[in-house]
Amino acid sequence: MENHFEMGIDALRQRLLLMGSHAEMSVNRAIQALMDRNYDLALQVRSDDNAIDQFEIEIDEMAINLLTRAPLASNLRLVTVAMKISQNLERIGDEATKIAKRARDLSQEPPVKINLELPRMAGMALSMVKDSLDSFVQRDSAAARAIIPRDREVDALNKQIHQQFAQHMMQQPDTIARCLHWIVASKSLERIADHAKNIAEEVVYLCEAQDIRHQAQIRPV
Repeated sequence: MENHFEMGIDALRQRLLLMGSHAEMSVNRAIQALMDRNYDLALQVRSDDNAIDQFEIEIDEMAINLLTRAPLASNLRLVTVAMKISQNLERIGDEATKIAKRARDLSQEPPVKINLELPRMAGMALSMVKDSLDSFVQRDSAAARAIIPRDREVDALNKQIHQQFAQHMMQQPDTIARCLHWIVASKSLERIADHAKNIAEEVVYLCEAQDIRHQAQIRPV
């Protein structure tokens, strides 16, 4: 019975990693569509999102089945954490779809002539996603904790990009609509980093049985 449960846990873990791979690929495609003004690639991201949604449904079903047979508290944490990671990956897919929609619209408009930091920001966010999933696989609490502060770097770059576009819109008002598309795409990347941070926090909970969410907001009275 225990061996059968462990097989189910391994299958859940593998399915989750496959979902993570699809989410990363979807973000990469969305950013490529945005930077290359590729309309067709932007449309493809929508079908990617449908696949990611289906992964979440399958993982929830697997997890619920395992919860009815989880013999230990540590196994309960693993299954519930897997479900929360799946939710964050699904939301990463949603953000990729938002970026792709902006890419689709921008591909029909003249380009905005501005030096963009979005590819670097995308690389930072996706690196956080990959590292958070790696920390889950390896049950590495220290690695997960190290990911969390990196979210501030993405936040800072997002703010910098917003300021850059705000200045450009003041100088060239005819580009406002196009600049707003870029600002939304930048915000989506910032949210992807947030979801990666959420995954890292769940890994800490899995390994240490300690909920560290929102700790940064706690202030002494």
